[in-house]
Amino acid sequence: MERAEILKRVIGILTEAQDVRRAVESGPDDEDAGPQEAPGVATLLLNEMLPSIRVPADATPQQVASLVAEALGPALHTMVSGFSLAFTSLAIAHDSGRTDVSSIEVLQELALEVEAGTYDEGA
Repeated sequence: MERAEILKRVIGILTEAQDVRRAVESGPDDEDAGPQEAPGVATLLLNEMLPSIRVPADATPQQVASLVAEALGPALHTMVSGFSLAFTSLAIAHDSGRTDVSSIEVLQELALEVEAGTYDEGA
């Protein structure tokens, strides 16, 4: 998966978290009462970002650990970079006293910048 796609999914996870928080703060609706049966958007987005890992049946524990580290390392690095970028964008808006934009609007602007290639590697 390309870096920009992972960054956009990170922004999607944070946007979903905002929606969940608002729903909790507004109180339970009759429709929303009870356990969730389907995975949330955040779970789906995380699953999309993580690569599939094939492990040979005869692999040793050390080989399995190495395969997992090789497969997950780059994806996790990009995910952490995306969360850090989003946090920094939100922190800058907050610290500069911006009251004219919501956190969702900051995340939407960040998504547009990612789409435009502003945060492509080497840019």
